[in-house]
Amino acid sequence: MNASIPAAQLLALASTETSSADADPVETAEWREAFVALVHAHGPERARWMLHELARVARAQRIGWQPELATPYANTVPVDRQPPFPGDLAIEERIGSLMRWNALAMVVRANQAYGELGGHIASYASAADLFETGFHHFFHGRTDVHGGDLVFFQPHSAPGVYARAFLEGRLTENDLAHYRQEITAPINGARGLSSYPHPWLMPDFWQFPTGSMGIGPISAIYHARFMRYLTHRGLLDCEGRKVWGFFGDGEMDEPESMSALTLAAREKLDNLVWVVNCNLQRLDGPVRGNGRIIDELEKLFAGAGWNVVKLVWGSDWDGLFARDADGALLRAFAETVDGQMQTFAAKDGRFNRDHFFGQNEALQRLAQGMTDEQIDRLKRGGHDLVKIHAAYAAAAAHRGQPTVILAHTKKGYGMGTAGQGRMTTHSQKKLDEADLIGFRNRFNLPLSDQQATSLAFYKPAEDSPEMRYLRERRAALGGALPQRRTDCATLPVPPLASYARFATEAAGKEMSTTMAFVRLLGNLLKDGELGPRIVPIVADEARTFGMANLFKQVGIYSSVGQRYAPEDIGSVLSYREAIDGQILEEGISEAGAIASWTAAATSYSVHGLAMLPFYIYYSMFGFQRVGDAIWAAADQRARGFLLGATSGRTTLGGEGLQHQDGSSHLVAATIPNCRAWDPAFAGEMAVIVDAGMREMLVEQRDVFHYITLMNENYAQPDVPESVHEDLLRGGWRYDGWQRPDGAPAATQRVTLLGSGAILTEVVKAAQALAMEGIEATVFSITSWSELSREGLACESRLLTSEAAPVRIEPFITRLLAASEGPVIAATDYVRAVPESIRAYVPEGRRYLTLGTDGFGRSDTRAALRDFFGVDAAAIATAARRLLAAAGT
Repeated sequence: MNASIPAAQLLALASTETSSADADPVETAEWREAFVALVHAHGPERARWMLHELARVARAQRIGWQPELATPYANTVPVDRQPPFPGDLAIEERIGSLMRWNALAMVVRANQAYGELGGHIASYASAADLFETGFHHFFHGRTDVHGGDLVFFQPHSAPGVYARAFLEGRLTENDLAHYRQEITAPINGARGLSSYPHPWLMPDFWQFPTGSMGIGPISAIYHARFMRYLTHRGLLDCEGRKVWGFFGDGEMDEPESMSALTLAAREKLDNLVWVVNCNLQRLDGPVRGNGRIIDELEKLFAGAGWNVVKLVWGSDWDGLFARDADGALLRAFAETVDGQMQTFAAKDGRFNRDHFFGQNEALQRLAQGMTDEQIDRLKRGGHDLVKIHAAYAAAAAHRGQPTVILAHTKKGYGMGTAGQGRMTTHSQKKLDEADLIGFRNRFNLPLSDQQATSLAFYKPAEDSPEMRYLRERRAALGGALPQRRTDCATLPVPPLASYARFATEAAGKEMSTTMAFVRLLGNLLKDGELGPRIVPIVADEARTFGMANLFKQVGIYSSVGQRYAPEDIGSVLSYREAIDGQILEEGISEAGAIASWTAAATSYSVHGLAMLPFYIYYSMFGFQRVGDAIWAAADQRARGFLLGATSGRTTLGGEGLQHQDGSSHLVAATIPNCRAWDPAFAGEMAVIVDAGMREMLVEQRDVFHYITLMNENYAQPDVPESVHEDLLRGGWRYDGWQRPDGAPAATQRVTLLGSGAILTEVVKAAQALAMEGIEATVFSITSWSELSREGLACESRLLTSEAAPVRIEPFITRLLAASEGPVIAATDYVRAVPESIRAYVPEGRRYLTLGTDGFGRSDTRAALRDFFGVDAAAIATAARRLLAAAGT
């Protein structure tokens, strides 16, 4: 039952809905009347208990029934349970109108001057009141006594957030005039405003990138869970803080938006509130033209275990509902699909009188006494500050579940014939003079005709009631939002030898780089200062990577501890969950794991507490599967490690096409603040991890590292300190391979480059060539992308230098200059990876790349390497042919 609907209406509605199939209407009426009497006599708690008991009895009788998850198309919070509105309603409405105007003026001005800039008006027009109620009453800024709330803003509504920052004095009129002009703005003494929330482009403003649909919702869930993780582990008290997520109803079509709903419910994340702006329209047309998206989402969220608050109708409807004794309104809403609802939104009061209220006599009677203008101004719930506040207050007070508020709005609200509720409203970026005057009049803006038609920005006097109220409300809540902070204490990193000597001084011991990493991680977790800040993350693959020993060492995080005795409880590798567990075991969900990694990797800015996440996964399920989320993490200036295990197209022999990674390094190279590495040796991996930790935790640079790991065991050489500098630049000369006994004196020379698992094949090729009198110089390439970037940087300095051009040779050019002969590069990835350094090979030297182009497949490592032509025999053959072609 919906408590906001009078009992008489519910009885009438129920009677209408069931009468056609009712074999005994008299008995049905008695049951209904008895239940309503129970509610009035003993209250809703007793009524709920009785419903649960009847449902239990029904299940026991196996009658094949379960309750409908959807409630009537009305507000969840009834009028008599609305808390008093704590603010000045008139002032807040005036402030909201100013936000709407400045946001509209910003977009329209930019597009009048530069038609290609784009921008969005209609989304913020629908969401303005949803945002402003939060800003005035709910969104806490970060202070010494409150850690601050996290707010994920609907990306197309960014102009409205800029408009508020303008009134707060955080942005200037000149800044607003340079919306979406981030390159030209500084030239004109302004700050360019990014199209959507981008922390990389506005590092002191935006906290969370939400521009890619679906990434914001899942990220909000895992940020809320990570706050619980921090609290349960005793690292940071996050109690009293909320995560607010503002998303569109069309965005809910994205699989990522829906993929973690049950996790939020399972973890009882009552620190999480979503506000889904149900303006019923996406870019091309209605979200659900032939259905009702609010009903659909209610069923979805309720079924997933969320608390659902429907915010459907504004206060002007309260009187209509009160007079509607026979439930005519609810019946009409139940029969009105969203496509028709949008038509009502786009039309005027006369149309709605004729076509909505004109459907039957009961509705006609309700509309009697109302003018066409009053009908036109009947608000949907998402445009009524009082109703919004009531919904937010209910969500903030709810315990034990995450809450979703389904807010009914009009896309393009207030834009009149220029865009309100119209199919084209999402793309509306220009308004004519009549539309601008109409908008001014609709919101009673203090603008002259000339100011309106010239799109003048408006800011009240500093001592005006509006400006004083604006400042007072934000001061009471801890300051301006959004605001990104980076004040975070450095975190000491232990000496490399203290945790990785086994890798850097391996002395030929056989191990895989995956096993070396797991051992290194276990050692780091024991460090008194750094250890507690490490966040190991896996997606149901810990045992695959040999990490089971960490289960007992640090435990798997569980918000409820471990309520069972695991089957393997007597084993030294038994599964151990704990409320203070450190490992985030995310199940089979790379999207969830990367969302957790992002939350941990940005903790330094979001919470002022540096954390260090290590997310290890099958490398094929990283950039290829969740590359969009990784890009969003880069935008958010993440700091942490991604470990692409079982990497390459031949190291994971039997798994076949979709498990074998030949291209992740290509994708990683496209992300500017991602440093990608393909170490062949455990010692190389250890040096890279050590340098990365110091870069992120001590130097506090906004970078993250991608390291590929292999599952193949082979002898691991020492990696002396003398080569650390070179390997961290991308490559070093490896002279540690053994020249075969009896090899003849060299008469020809060749240079061989290799990385990852294929470096061992390069060494075998060098040994085979040595027996033929061909001397090979071997280089271990730890990062093709770092070498390529450094080469490009050298070229860029040459092109942009104002002084006389001085050619700076790239590092790889100088490195290879110490060798002779043609150059052959071999990797376990597609040839485009080693091709990235072709331009920097010394002049006059032939350069040939070998790789694993095409699809992967299953077989032994030896067969796969022979098939792709990256084994020792293929490398040696390539060297012979290049030498023969050169006539040397």
